[in-house]
Amino acid sequence: MTTLSAGILLFLIMDPLGNIPLFLALLKNVPPKRRRYVMVRELLIALAVLVGFLLGGQYILKLLQLRPESVSIAGGIVLFLIGIRMVFPPAEGGIFGAAGEGEPFIVPMAIPGVAGPSAMAALLLLTNSQPGRTAEWGLALFAAWLGVALILLSSTFLFRWLGESVLTALERLMGMLLIALSVQMFLSGLTAYLHIAT
Repeated sequence: MTTLSAGILLFLIMDPLGNIPLFLALLKNVPPKRRRYVMVRELLIALAVLVGFLLGGQYILKLLQLRPESVSIAGGIVLFLIGIRMVFPPAEGGIFGAAGEGEPFIVPMAIPGVAGPSAMAALLLLTNSQPGRTAEWGLALFAAWLGVALILLSSTFLFRWLGESVLTALERLMGMLLIALSVQMFLSGLTAYLHIAT
């Protein structure tokens, strides 16, 4: 996997367009002067969590004694389920359900809004499949996070300009791309496992 494709994968997984309605709903009770501060804080927390998984991914897998093939297959399944929820969102609103009240802190904006289990699984897969390319994966992660941050920080403008129906259509398109990537990840893991087993 190239750095560009890894960045695109992480960008799709973080689903910025799908998070716009969630972020706006969570921030509607926050004073307008604090909204940008809260968003920046949550985005930085998400980045710190993802960098932690990027740097510590190999050690986590060694500790749990997981093989790369099992992580690839499990990551493909998780990404597939996230993609399905993007294409067919639950009735209660958004990929992560209904929004809570009060000023959000870490959950659900940072985790799992931006730094969700699928992004963590993808980083574990990247660091374990090609451990010598941590700097490249870090660049891909930062580029994807920066794209997500720019979209989410301009969420109010995008929501007014594009409208909910266009954002929904774009999110479902991203979901379809993520489903295709997840199937490829699953098949790659399965092929590697069958190759070792035979």
